[in-house]
Amino acid sequence: MSGHSKWATTKHKKAAIDAKRGKLFARLVKNIEVAARTGGGDPAGNPTLYDAIQTAKKSSVPGDNIDRAVKRGSGLEAGGADYQTVLYEGYAPGGVAVLVECLTDNRNRAASDVRVAFTRNGGSLADPGSVSYLFTRKGVILVPKTDGVTEDDVLAAVLEAGAEEVNEHGETLEVVSEATDLVEVRTALQAAGLDYDSAEVQFVPATQIDVDADGARKVLRLIEALEESDDVQNVFANFDASDEVLAELEQDD
Repeated sequence: MSGHSKWATTKHKKAAIDAKRGKLFARLVKNIEVAARTGGGDPAGNPTLYDAIQTAKKSSVPGDNIDRAVKRGSGLEAGGADYQTVLYEGYAPGGVAVLVECLTDNRNRAASDVRVAFTRNGGSLADPGSVSYLFTRKGVILVPKTDGVTEDDVLAAVLEAGAEEVNEHGETLEVVSEATDLVEVRTALQAAGLDYDSAEVQFVPATQIDVDADGARKVLRLIEALEESDDVQNVFANFDASDEVLAELEQDD
């Protein structure tokens, strides 16, 4: 799940579970392969590939897997697939807007998987454009609050590079920028000696729907069903929950 606000930390907690299932590794490797095919296999001249590789390394994807993905994407090794990006729109229970980003070599399979996940989990697919207008493409960088790093430290490093805001969520600082400024903001963090967990372009909701614990469980159930598909790369939803609801959900784990 890729979300916003407090769900940024939830995403990283889920990442450990995804890694055990092998799902996270597969998604990250696919991102590398597509980035290499689109912009070439040299990370120094392909910022998208650079970020994809860094995110994979920080998630403990083995170096051999990363190298092979770069070679497949750049045509130096056979076996690369012709992935296409497809965006599906829909609603989760409670009217929560959902965007599903797929990278697939079989559009029919991806569409079927997404439709089944929505139908079986109380959601519904929507017409193109009816949900996506609620989201904006933004650069999102997650910075861990390690070694005494503060919100002021991060803000001072990224403000002139184009960052729009820095939000504090528990042990994570979230830097938001225009999608086109992501590389410059990430570079500014590195120049200031600040480490980051991930740097990627996401669909960020303009407004969010507050949900109670039951509503959050239903939305998360749909998101987890969607992420069971190998074709699904990211799921974005415009829901948020109070600290009390988050605490109740953590008790479920």
